[in-house]
Amino acid sequence: MRLRVVLEPSDEGGYTVYVPSLPGCISEGDSREAALANIREAIELYLEPSELQPVGDQSLVEELVV
Repeated sequence: MRLRVVLEPSDEGGYTVYVPSLPGCISEGDSREAALANIREAIELYLEPSELQPVGDQSLVEELVV
C-alpha cells in the first residue's frame, strides 16, 4: 500500500506528519526519519481492525490484505 504523508516543520523543532487520506492519522518526531518511522506505526494502528467495534447480527467480518 502506498500513502502520501505531509511533513511540516514544528514550531518546537522536529516535524509533525499526517496522512491526508486517513483523517486523524497524525504523528511527530524530532527528525524527518523519526517522524516517518512514527507515522508508519500510526498508519498500522489506524488500519488495524478493532476487536471492540460492534458488528450487527446480519454482518460478516472479512480480513483483507492490501
